[in-house]
Amino acid sequence: MKIAFYGSSLLSAYWNGAATYYRGIIRALAGLGYEVTFYEPDVYDRQKNRDIDPPDWCRVVVYDGTVEALQRVAAEAADADIVVKASGVGFEDDRILEAVLAAAAPGALRIFWDVDAPATLAELQAAPDHPLRRALASIDLVLTYGGGDPVVDAYRQLGAHECIPIYNALDPSTHHPAPPQARFEGDLGFLGNRLPDRERRVEEFFLAPAARLPLQRFVLGGSGWGDKSMSPNVHYIGHVGTADHNSFNVTPKAVLNISRESMARNGFSPATRVFEAAGAGACLITDYWEGIEMFLAPDREVLVARDGNDVVDILAALTPEKADAIGEAALRRVLSEHTYADRAELADAIFRRHVEMRRTEAAE
Repeated sequence: MKIAFYGSSLLSAYWNGAATYYRGIIRALAGLGYEVTFYEPDVYDRQKNRDIDPPDWCRVVVYDGTVEALQRVAAEAADADIVVKASGVGFEDDRILEAVLAAAAPGALRIFWDVDAPATLAELQAAPDHPLRRALASIDLVLTYGGGDPVVDAYRQLGAHECIPIYNALDPSTHHPAPPQARFEGDLGFLGNRLPDRERRVEEFFLAPAARLPLQRFVLGGSGWGDKSMSPNVHYIGHVGTADHNSFNVTPKAVLNISRESMARNGFSPATRVFEAAGAGACLITDYWEGIEMFLAPDREVLVARDGNDVVDILAALTPEKADAIGEAALRRVLSEHTYADRAELADAIFRRHVEMRRTEAAE
């Protein structure tokens, strides 16, 4: 089957947190025989900051950031069996949604794939006339990369026919154990861009513990933190390219996952970095969110902190031997249960069920 997928970017992870998810899911779907074309706009300097070349498992169409170009690529949805509009394209999202739904063939499966459900739902709930909210009746299926019952129930209340989470996962070909790098050495590492929805939690879970543990070394990676006040034992290294993420994860004694406020509040929303760290065999400390045990076993495969005090206590008691054991256990778990191949099999079953339903309805 052919999939026309309209998203933010497959080729660039630059200010594009969904890149790893897109790549993992689409590559695994291609392995199941799907022919995927990914349409991404040339905006936000992403094309100047590509971190992969166009892959052989997906056709990528980059279009100019103009309405005319948008209309041209949206028309290609007519040739697809499955049409996907993702959230957060970042360029004329509402217009893209309208155009691809209008262009989709009568028998095509229409999907809205939400890669930031808490943010999208907040918009929809605040605006009864939101274009996506009006379009839900003509969309066959909402897929999300996070969120359990709260997200599913919210989408159904807004009029979605069906909502199913397809969670983040691991692509072992891109995220795996790697040699350490001296510049990442430390007791705790955190990698994340500075965002309003995350900053307070970074202060609580990373910067405050660092100030209380002056003899330990904290390594901060990501964009936007240069003017942030931090204690002398925090070593800010700026942007870390995706090619170095594996080394960043394995070099410190432990690495930290800090969810955005909205993700933590909704729960059941493991970030890509959870699986990236586990896939590298890193000892991961994560802030608490409901549903963590669905993915990794607390205390055995991941360490869970409910606040900054917990982070201090965990680091004070964490030996290199225990850190290694947790990382090894996490790696075994994600390889056995949480790869993108696993997620693609679920998506494939969902697609085939819906396609068969449409065929049955058409025959009646």
